[in-house]
Amino acid sequence: MRRLAGPAGSLVMIVVMLSLIMGGCGTEAEGSGTTTSVTENTVAAETTQAAETTQVAETTTSQPAATQDAESLMVYCGAGMRMPMDEIGQAFEEKHGVAIQYNYTGSGAQLSQMELTEEGDAFMPGAAMYLDTAEEKGFVSYRQNVAYHIPVITVPKGNPAGIMSLQDLARDGVTLVWGDPEVAAIGKTGIGILQKTGLYEEVWKNVVATFPTMSEVMTQISLRQADAAINWWDTVKSDESIEVIQIPRAQNDIKLIPVGALTFSEYPGTARQFVDFCVSEQGKAIFEKHGFVTYPNVEYED
Repeated sequence: MRRLAGPAGSLVMIVVMLSLIMGGCGTEAEGSGTTTSVTENTVAAETTQAAETTQVAETTTSQPAATQDAESLMVYCGAGMRMPMDEIGQAFEEKHGVAIQYNYTGSGAQLSQMELTEEGDAFMPGAAMYLDTAEEKGFVSYRQNVAYHIPVITVPKGNPAGIMSLQDLARDGVTLVWGDPEVAAIGKTGIGILQKTGLYEEVWKNVVATFPTMSEVMTQISLRQADAAINWWDTVKSDESIEVIQIPRAQNDIKLIPVGALTFSEYPGTARQFVDFCVSEQGKAIFEKHGFVTYPNVEYED
């Protein structure tokens, strides 16, 4: 091939060089375009995957956690209801598979304990005033009335001091034992009866000892350690070593026995179920078996 010389040859060389430069630029542009496309696809894929992961996480979070079944409940219960409540606890466990553990102390002491610990599932005090206080403090989520507590004068068998009325409790030489009014529902109720009849000052001078539960008061009378005490009729009526003198309705202060589910229970559904069981036909039959008058009863309504 013959080589061109002069200006014509230079022109040809310039054209060739320009063609090579343009070709390289086109290839680079196409490569850049391909790289951009791949990057966009990768980002889009990652965004989609992240959105799907977030959606799964949100779906999982929105589902409520499974509630653990209750194996047992802890119930604060006045000592005066021990006999029927022990039986109710056994019946509830047989029916629902949940054991009942009781705290049998004075209602006032129980209220102080639950306020301090914020533990427990249900509360059955010896009088509604204690559950009312617990409800005012925000501790009670649900409540029912179960039965009545009827105060009576109790004396040892044979009634050695010849006690026949509230007025006889004020006689010189008579010795009395009493429920501690700070912690025992019967103690506070008994003082209310004395105040209602105007006998408090005369009678209280004969009190030789106070006890935190009505069971301890009953034991003192049974052992003839005192001449008389005011106690719950349902609690002492089956004790053959104790005799009972009824207090006239106009002088008496009959109390409702309530039961309530507590707001700090870890098993609120089961706690409410227990409350309903106490006032069911089966529960009331157990209370009546142990000498209680169950709610409602027109004879004991104000």
